[in-house]
Amino acid sequence: MGVERIQTLAFSNQLKELPPQFIRPVNERPENTKAVEGVTVPVISLSQPHHHLLVREVAEAASQWGFFLLTNHGISPWLFKLLQEVGEQFFALPQKEKEAYANDPSNGNFEGYGTKMTKNLEEKVEWVDYFFHIMAPSSKVNYDKWPKNPPSYREVTEKYNKEMLRLTNEVLELLSEGLELEKKTLKSSLGDEKIELEMKINMYPPCPQPELALGVEPHTDMSALTLLVSNEVSGLQIWKDNKWVAVDYLQNAIFVHIGDQLEILSNGKYKSVLHRSLVNKECKRMSWAVFVVPPHEVVIGPLPPLFNDHDPPKFSIKTYAEYRHCKFNKLPQ
Repeated sequence: MGVERIQTLAFSNQLKELPPQFIRPVNERPENTKAVEGVTVPVISLSQPHHHLLVREVAEAASQWGFFLLTNHGISPWLFKLLQEVGEQFFALPQKEKEAYANDPSNGNFEGYGTKMTKNLEEKVEWVDYFFHIMAPSSKVNYDKWPKNPPSYREVTEKYNKEMLRLTNEVLELLSEGLELEKKTLKSSLGDEKIELEMKINMYPPCPQPELALGVEPHTDMSALTLLVSNEVSGLQIWKDNKWVAVDYLQNAIFVHIGDQLEILSNGKYKSVLHRSLVNKECKRMSWAVFVVPPHEVVIGPLPPLFNDHDPPKFSIKTYAEYRHCKFNKLPQ
């Protein structure tokens, strides 16, 4: 495939200025849309001893921010270290070896190694390469799409998948209780044991003019939840009160994004967070995003206990496949 990879471009010695296809419109450039100072995002500890306080903290963060950092979640720092090592080792492979996993989104083949997942109307390109594959359920996993090198990639990722499934259950239960619903409600509404977990490893190489580019443009996730960890190079920003807020790196914390499907199910009580990724002149940034999504055939709409005559449904009802199609093609929902 004749796709120009950002990593290849970034590490070519000649690159001193950003090629024009990466230069954002003036109103989108980081140099003109700086993050507000002195605002910190919610940090929530799962070891909070008072359950009702934990439920309240999670619900408030989900409704006011659509985002929080989760600590004391029970995932070993060693597993984070291994996960990051195997991801970095894949991106350090010779280009030809990586290209063997090239995906083809234009033909519906999203799994594999890729560059630029969605088109925007001005045809600006994001400063990121990625590797994307399904982690769960096992019936949907195609190991042929997973990296064979490094050899430990599968073992490490399967261990991480188990932890992500556990954490997904815990977070969805807390979010259900925050809506005064039975704690299994959100999980069952999203497909229960058929819920899918998708891994996307984002690789943002050093960028010669980071003030003009974006790693990922402003967007909300079409998932229900996104559970993300990154290397120590920060770059994530979220939109709050009409300003960008920088999310500082917090070691071993999980970044929890509320996605579109939970905003719909909650009838807007929880907020799908608008966010973007900046890039760095000196350092590569990497992140590991796990998208928690319903199967394509599941019908998603506001849950009946959450609307009435005074507070009617704010969203239409459709299958996740229909929602996904509209989102990818920038069609109205």
